[in-house]
Amino acid sequence: MLYDDPRLVALYDVLNPFAPDTAFYLALAESAGHVVDLGCGTGLLAAELAKRGHCVTGIDPSPQMLRVARARAEGDEVTWIEGDTGALPFVGAADLLVMTGHVAQIFLDDAAFLATLKAARRAIRPGGTLAFDSRNPAARAWENWTRERSSKCVKAPDGRTVEVWHERHAEPDPLATGRAAFTTYYRFAPTPEMPEEETLSAASELRFRTRDELARLLAEAGFAQIDWYGDWTRAPVDETSRELIAVAR
Repeated sequence: MLYDDPRLVALYDVLNPFAPDTAFYLALAESAGHVVDLGCGTGLLAAELAKRGHCVTGIDPSPQMLRVARARAEGDEVTWIEGDTGALPFVGAADLLVMTGHVAQIFLDDAAFLATLKAARRAIRPGGTLAFDSRNPAARAWENWTRERSSKCVKAPDGRTVEVWHERHAEPDPLATGRAAFTTYYRFAPTPEMPEEETLSAASELRFRTRDELARLLAEAGFAQIDWYGDWTRAPVDETSRELIAVAR
């Protein structure tokens, strides 16, 4: 989904704080001069990379997300671009291009994802690296997209308590279709200043690709070497892995 409601954008960092995936990409970038963060969101990773001395370009289609990104302490050290893959030819050669937060799964069509991978290949200098993550379909993450299994309460920046949960749409088994659609609900509890309870919702659909499918697309895009990890500690992929993390050259 495209984050365009300021109330949901304000919750993004609360729901997606600095975590093991952030540390993974920071470590991967240690020797990189220019890093491009495609789908940078609110810029948590991009700003941290800039703080550590990297030249960083952050690209995202949401102006609301970029508003938060620009306001970060290191926001003026990052080149922010409102856009998508079409911006890549104009950012200069990258040592590392990352697509974090399961951004790879928003490309429902293989042709669209392949076009993105090819654009990334052209944007990376010889010897450079592309890295991204995708949920492993074998882990069946969609089975937890019910209110009972996914509900959690967080505190919004304005102090309101918000219950957040997912509900998967009725559809064939995503293992057969490769796709899963769901709606995320945000129930804002009332406060003395805002006495009315309010619930917002946002619908999403994600593509779940196997490692073989991802490898085929990467090879077709021109990547000859791919290192695969099943979690953020760089463990190998096995049948229990929740993630498919690709580091391609």
